[in-house]
Amino acid sequence: MRQKPTVLNREIVASSRLFRVEAVQLRFSNGIERTYERLVGRGNGYGAVMIVAMLDSEHAVLVEEYCGGTDEYELSVPKGLIEPGEDVLAAANRELKEEAGYGARQLEHLTELSLSPGYMSQKIQVVLATDLYEERLEGDEPEPMRVDKVNLRELSSLAQHPQFSEGRALAALYLVRDLLTQRGVFGA
Repeated sequence: MRQKPTVLNREIVASSRLFRVEAVQLRFSNGIERTYERLVGRGNGYGAVMIVAMLDSEHAVLVEEYCGGTDEYELSVPKGLIEPGEDVLAAANRELKEEAGYGARQLEHLTELSLSPGYMSQKIQVVLATDLYEERLEGDEPEPMRVDKVNLRELSSLAQHPQFSEGRALAALYLVRDLLTQRGVFGA
C-alpha cells in the first residue's frame, strides 16, 4: 500500500454560501511538494443521496431539472441532501417523493460514489428503490420537475441524449441494471 502524502498546510482560500475552496500543501514520499485545491463542504453537511427508482423490471425514473452548473435543463435520477438526523434510506424516500412523486416500499443502499475525487470531497449514496407507489411531498425545488423514464436496455442511447450528462447517474443506472440482471429480475 502506498504511503499517503504528508499534509504540510491546509487553508481555505475562497468561500461561498455553498462551497469552500481549500488549498492543501502536500509532501509526497519522494520529497516532491505540491499544492492541491479542492472543493469541500461547509462542514455542516450530512451527505447526499441519489435514487435509482424502478417503475417495473426494466424502467427507471428520471427527472428533469434546471442545473446551474451547465445552465441547462438536464435529465438525471432523483437526488438530494440528507437532512440532519435522517438516515440514507429515509432521505432517499423523501427525495423520491419530493422530486418524482413516488415513494418506495423497498429501499436498498448500494454504494457510495464521488463526482470528481481529484477536486471534490463530496460523495453521494446510491439507493435502489422498488415497489413504488404514488405520493408527493413538497420539496425545496423552485419549480416542479418533469418526470420521465428510461429503459435500462437503452442506457447507451441515454448517454448520447443531449439533456443527459451526469456520469455518476449513468454509473448508478448501469450498476442497478447489472445487479437486477444478476438477481434474475431485469426484464422479468
